[in-house]
Amino acid sequence: MPIPRPASAPAMNDTEFNTAVDAILMTIEDAIEDMETDIDAENAGGILTLTFENGSKVIINRQGPTKEIWVAARSGGFHCGHRDGEWVCNTTKETLAALLTRVCTEQAGAPVTISL
Repeated sequence: MPIPRPASAPAMNDTEFNTAVDAILMTIEDAIEDMETDIDAENAGGILTLTFENGSKVIINRQGPTKEIWVAARSGGFHCGHRDGEWVCNTTKETLAALLTRVCTEQAGAPVTISL
């Protein structure tokens, strides 16, 4: 369940949400491609799939109705809402960058750092 936004922080409209998610997915894809680790990034239809050398995957996609970014990894599913200018996981309270760094490191079996 998403954390309620304060009344002073209006929710994004659909256009703002889609623009923000397109930008963050592109940033993640560029960050992965710039790394020296063997992670393949494929963006198709607004779903970014990261495939690791061991065959495991992390899938990042948008959820328009809830205005969230969802991350599916071996360790579980995570829903990130946009609060105070950042995408933050509703359950772990990690920023999206910290969450992706953690799950990608777990699945790669080597340190991975994703900066957004």
